[in-house]
Amino acid sequence: MKTIRDLDIRNKRVLIRCDFNLPVVDGKIGSDFRIRQTLPTLKYAKEQGAHLVLMSHLGDDGDLAPVWEIVKRYIGAEDVVFLDNLRLDKREEENSDEFAKELASKGDVYINDAFGVCHREHASVSAITKFLPSAAGFLLEKEVEVLSKVLDNPARPLVAVIGGVKVSSKSKVINKFLQIADHLLIGGKLANTLLAAKGIVADGFDKDELKEAEKIDYVSSKIHLPVDVAATSGEADIRNTAPGKVKGKELILDIGQETISIFSEIIKEAGTIVWAGPLGFFERKPFDKGTREVAESICNNLNALKVAGGGDTVSAVEAFHMEEKFNHLSTGGGAMLAFLGGEELPGLKALNYYAESRN
Repeated sequence: MKTIRDLDIRNKRVLIRCDFNLPVVDGKIGSDFRIRQTLPTLKYAKEQGAHLVLMSHLGDDGDLAPVWEIVKRYIGAEDVVFLDNLRLDKREEENSDEFAKELASKGDVYINDAFGVCHREHASVSAITKFLPSAAGFLLEKEVEVLSKVLDNPARPLVAVIGGVKVSSKSKVINKFLQIADHLLIGGKLANTLLAAKGIVADGFDKDELKEAEKIDYVSSKIHLPVDVAATSGEADIRNTAPGKVKGKELILDIGQETISIFSEIIKEAGTIVWAGPLGFFERKPFDKGTREVAESICNNLNALKVAGGGDTVSAVEAFHMEEKFNHLSTGGGAMLAFLGGEELPGLKALNYYAESRN
């Protein structure tokens, strides 16, 4: 895969696909993490005398103007053109050649630095490589290098910490890690669904999610599910109990202390740790305890390669002020899971196709 270093971009218009789909909280832009991760590519291009044309999406219809204002604070506005939200044009998600040509007309070379959308077959990610010399930016290059190391040559034991809400979004990566990892530590609503599939907690879960759970070898000795949980039926009624003793009206909103201890002991011995998805309702105390303490255990393992990714996971890391303690925070949620699950990402395939077709 060619990178921006391999192209002559001096005095050229460099069309860069960024992933600045930033969180919007109460109508305001939240964390600018993804912008900061793309800065090495943007600054390198400017140092080479390139004229930047930046494109991204912000939801399906968000206004990118506030995002571009943040970018300007980092790199200035001189020699930079900012495009509208790509998804305002339906042809973007159709992977339209026509739309790709229109975008390509705005640049002389194309750089993909948007790992977070590389699992999408969209015009600004895939079709556009047919019409311009194309390469990866530094962020995309780093994402592929680090995640490839996890898959191909991990220091062992390899421990995957997987949480979040939906089994359907994590089933492929769970099955992949059942093949290559030494331990899978499962939390969040995802764990609750697996416990329901095993008949340990009461039913009432989404039927489609339960079907997905049944596709996973959840009795594997590699999988570690919560042995205790924080359950509640109201603000003041919170108790630590075994999953099988959760009452019908109670909600499981976190892993329990014994589970935290078990997970922490496994993490302590790890050589590589991959974390995707919070282990509880971390946005609300005291249900941040499981996610926070497991994150602390990850950070305390100074010898392991520590990789985390996904919007909620990165938000938790930032909330706990642990960003500097991870070797790599992935900008991709779905893209990271797809890559680690062994799927072929259209954005990477397009760049490789371009490189091969010109050799």
